[in-house]
Amino acid sequence: MTASFLLEARGIARRDTRSDTVLLEPTDFALAPGERVSVTGASGAGKSVLLRALALLDPLDSGHLVWHGQPVERRAIPRYRRHVAYLRQRPALFDGTVEDNLRYPYSLHAYHDVRFDRVQAVRLAEAAGRASSFLDKRANDLSGGEAQLTALIRVLQLSPEVLLLDEPTASLDPDAARAVEALVTAWFEAGQGARASVWVSHDPAQAARVSTRRLIMQAGRLSDSKQVQVTR
Repeated sequence: MTASFLLEARGIARRDTRSDTVLLEPTDFALAPGERVSVTGASGAGKSVLLRALALLDPLDSGHLVWHGQPVERRAIPRYRRHVAYLRQRPALFDGTVEDNLRYPYSLHAYHDVRFDRVQAVRLAEAAGRASSFLDKRANDLSGGEAQLTALIRVLQLSPEVLLLDEPTASLDPDAARAVEALVTAWFEAGQGARASVWVSHDPAQAARVSTRRLIMQAGRLSDSKQVQVTR
């Protein structure tokens, strides 16, 4: 493994301390710029555990992560999370408009040096097939698909380098799922080969559409990679 990777996991592992159950076997993983990786597997196989570990949302029992060739130390985690963004299956939005929700990250200290750009937000909404008026909708009036699009736009407007998607379309209808896929594809292509993604999915057909490398999770173990042809 070399510094040519954006993100590396070296022997990361997780256990359930209450039951002493292994959630994630010691795992090595590397993500290069321009890669789109999908992870499939049965429910309970450890897919979400892996993704949350890569996002440093849960403490690791062993191993460590490397970002641009440098180990991620505790004090660097906020900066790391700025560049490695995690999107969960069920988004958390607060009462207000879509724009209010999009503005929220800019109130956090980690983003004190950047400002909300409505033009950029509208451009992202349009890439998902929504008009500029979408930003004026109330969060309580959004469908499940629209709520997920809002959460995704909220992440993408911050220009992460790596996107970790934890079954973001599992509860959406096919049209909404395709809108999410289209928005992620537009973000990836705008990065001109500098961005990468890891998409956890329960749908093998979707995994084939959204990735160029497919992995399988079984009982906390990540399989060898498999090269696949991208389907649009």
